[in-house]
Amino acid sequence: MISAFAFEAFNDDHLAILGTLRANGWPRVSPCEVYFVDGELLLGMMPNSAKALDLRRDPRITVVNGQEQRTPKRGDVKLYGTAREITHEQQQLRDRFADAQEAVIDWRPTDPFHLFALDILTASYISFGEGKRYIRWSPERGEETLPHPEG
Repeated sequence: MISAFAFEAFNDDHLAILGTLRANGWPRVSPCEVYFVDGELLLGMMPNSAKALDLRRDPRITVVNGQEQRTPKRGDVKLYGTAREITHEQQQLRDRFADAQEAVIDWRPTDPFHLFALDILTASYISFGEGKRYIRWSPERGEETLPHPEG
C-alpha cells in the first residue's frame, strides 16, 4: 500500500525533497526531480552538485514528497534508504531516465549528470483530515497500520 501512495505522490509532480549528509555530518536538504523507470525510483542531479557528492561519500538518504499545503493532497511519504549510483555501464537505464524526464518537462539531461536509484530500507506514510492513515513498512515487520497521532 505504501508503494502505491509513494508512486502516486512522486509520479504526480516528479519532485522530492532529499535529505543527505554533508562531510561534516550536518544534514543537507535539497529539492530533486524523481522518475520511476524500470521499477526503480531514480534521482537525477546536476554534475558535481553538493547532494550528488554527499551521496557518493555516504549513500544514506531520505526522500520525502514535496508539499505545498498545510494538509497535503497526497499525504506525507517518507522513504529511507541508500542511493546507488547508475553509471555509464548502465547506459540503457540512463537513457530511459532521460526519455522519461523529456516526456514530462520537454527537456532532456545530457552528460555529464548524476543518476541514483533509491534502495528503500524503511518507509512511512501519513495522511490527515478525512480518511487519515498512518502506515509504516520495514523488511522485518512488513507493512503496519499504526494509530494515527490525531486519534
